Amino acid sequence: MAQPSGDFSQENLRVRAGTLVSGRHLVTVGGPDGSDVQPCPPEQRPAVQLLAGDTQRQGGRTALGPGPSPAVGPLALGAGPGDLPLLDREAEVAQLLGKLAEGRSVRLVGEQGSGCSALLSAVVESAGDIAPHGVVQLCGHRRTAGDLLQDLFAATHRAPGFRPDREQLPSLLAQVGAVVVIDEVQPDGAELEELLATAPECAFLISVAAGSGGVLPVGSRLEDHRVGGLSRTACLALTARLAGRPLDDAERAWAVDLWFESEGLPLRFVQAAALLRQRDIEVDALIAAEEDQHSVFGRPEDGPADADPAVREGELRAALPLPSLAESAAPASRLAEGLSEPAQAVLRLSLALGGESPTAPHLPALIEVDHGESALRELADRGLAESIGGHHRLTVGVLEALAPQWPPLDSVHGAARHFSWWVGHGSVTTAQIAAEAEVVVGALEADRAAGRTEAVLRLARAAAPALALTLRWGAWRQVLELGLAVARQAGQRREEAWFQHESGVHWLCVGEPERAQIALQAAWALRTELADVRGAAATRRLLTLLQDEARPPAALEAETQLIRRPVIRVLAQRSLRSARVPVSAVRGWSRKSLLLASGGLLALGVLGTAVGLSVAGPDGSGTSGVRPNGSSDGTGLTGGAGLGGSGSPSGGLSSATSAATSAGASGSASVSASASASPSASGSTTRGPARHTSAPSSSGAPTDVPTTDNPPAPGRTSSAPAPTHTSATPAPTSASPASTPPSPSTTPPSTPPAPTTSAPSTTPPSSSVSS
Repeated sequence: MAQPSGDFSQENLRVRAGTLVSGRHLVTVGGPDGSDVQPCPPEQRPAVQLLAGDTQRQGGRTALGPGPSPAVGPLALGAGPGDLPLLDREAEVAQLLGKLAEGRSVRLVGEQGSGCSALLSAVVESAGDIAPHGVVQLCGHRRTAGDLLQDLFAATHRAPGFRPDREQLPSLLAQVGAVVVIDEVQPDGAELEELLATAPECAFLISVAAGSGGVLPVGSRLEDHRVGGLSRTACLALTARLAGRPLDDAERAWAVDLWFESEGLPLRFVQAAALLRQRDIEVDALIAAEEDQHSVFGRPEDGPADADPAVREGELRAALPLPSLAESAAPASRLAEGLSEPAQAVLRLSLALGGESPTAPHLPALIEVDHGESALRELADRGLAESIGGHHRLTVGVLEALAPQWPPLDSVHGAARHFSWWVGHGSVTTAQIAAEAEVVVGALEADRAAGRTEAVLRLARAAAPALALTLRWGAWRQVLELGLAVARQAGQRREEAWFQHESGVHWLCVGEPERAQIALQAAWALRTELADVRGAAATRRLLTLLQDEARPPAALEAETQLIRRPVIRVLAQRSLRSARVPVSAVRGWSRKSLLLASGGLLALGVLGTAVGLSVAGPDGSGTSGVRPNGSSDGTGLTGGAGLGGSGSPSGGLSSATSAATSAGASGSASVSASASASPSASGSTTRGPARHTSAPSSSGAPTDVPTTDNPPAPGRTSSAPAPTHTSATPAPTSASPASTPPSPSTTPPSTPPAPTTSAPSTTPPSSSVSS
């Protein structure tokens, strides 16, 4: 293959761009560095709507979905579809309708040219009321199983620009109940079974393409229906109908011989009728030549002047020999010789494109044929071409018979340039591009075979994004594979990286992460080597997306709650249990833990005392005994609120303890601990007058408990109980960091808080624990 000196130039290359939704991904096609994929935001997810059966049915058949033309087969002399009845198939049509009404799926099996397409069209015309969603007619020509599922989804749902993934399709198509008719299905085996399993409520009627139709697996929903040839009477009637006149005895004998040889295949008699019409044209030419000769030289004297023209026509026809049986079995060469010049040009173009013929609007730009419709109709009338999937293609055997004899035209060299411009033009719709997908692939293969590297790369770069937006992803993959092979063979590393990147996007969208990762890693390595920073970053983003999707999903919220709730309940139970545990249970605490607990409870006590004093004073009047200037008001409090003159909190804490005990919030254990204070401690010097609070003794009588505003000296045990504050888990306290923990006392009872304060409820002070 010829290799250009430099990299492929993208100058003046118009690329179609747009966005689509593939499963849970938002795909941006046609970017400067290639396509991009990201998780689809919720606001951009399409609203999928199932179409009603009345909306789908139009005149008893479904008008949605690409399918074969209703006028299947060549039509002679301008006859319409209604003028060509389906011969000798009435019983088969009724049998197939009965199976479909029972919900059974049928696969038509027969030789190429046996009339399966015509049989499908006849069933479609009569099966409109069998299923709730009518009949969906699809074309299987060069479609993958994924393409057929997408066509079925698009024909039954309203969601433009959306291609569901494998996880979404079963739930969407499970609601569809229709008769699905597919002509020339190429997927076979597991792919075909997956197609049927994804739409379980649909009844399928399909015909297989050439080279397909293997043995059905055990348990398949399909059952084979053999389509044979027509009867001899039907074949003779079909030949006469298409020939436009009754057959004479010689022609009838010739047609019977052909029926024995072909086993009644309808296509053979369509071509036989074309041979007879071609022979009639020769007879007409002889008659016209005789008329011209008679007009110039006059009629011969021995000839009858009033002879019947039909008799003379019969004599001349008998003088021309009929085609031999070998020529009738392979009539493509003889039929091609009788075509007009425009029809021959279209035939050459179709041969160069692998048997696919472009639609009529492209013919003037490619081969300068102005009346493309007439040329295509001439090919169809002679049995050399047929309409399928929105365009024409050559019938079975024509490509193999004529390709060696008819070399491609020179004008086909410009097909790649034409289609590169056409697929990127804004006036061209995605439906038009989808109809010409096989033609575009044929142009790529033709240019590749001719060694036109630049033309292949240019068309592949332009056609790949366009085919991606049409959702014809089988053709999209073919274009990417062709472009990648040509770029690799030509040494175009930058183009190879682009095709690898696009291939990774394709595999990611169809749910093949392993193949996507291989292609993207190759693209990233090439772009990194070429110092393409932007391209490498774009590819790296897709690799990161693959890695994120490969990670296991995080724990659900419900699972997290199942873990948290027992822990919260256990902590609450522990707090309740610890509130009832005697102080002796903390004997095992370390000195450091005791000191930390004492400091925390001391701070909480100060805070609770300040709140309590601000609400209710010692005299119960609701006014604190602290003046704004901090002087004493006779209540024994000086300095700050609840603090002694030396800044010690002992005075305020003692007052809070007194208020709690006077309201019945303390037990006899705390009283005994306070009353057992040593004389030296009770007689210590204080900066304020001593206060006595009444507390119940162990016998129930009130007892005066002396309090002091100064903390005990270091190393000495305080006679006043240590202030405490309500806590989920009470801990022992110490008077000072240097003091020895006092011995424990009895378990404090659980009492309600004092009603005169708004501070949190407090528990009776616990005795110190000796070290």
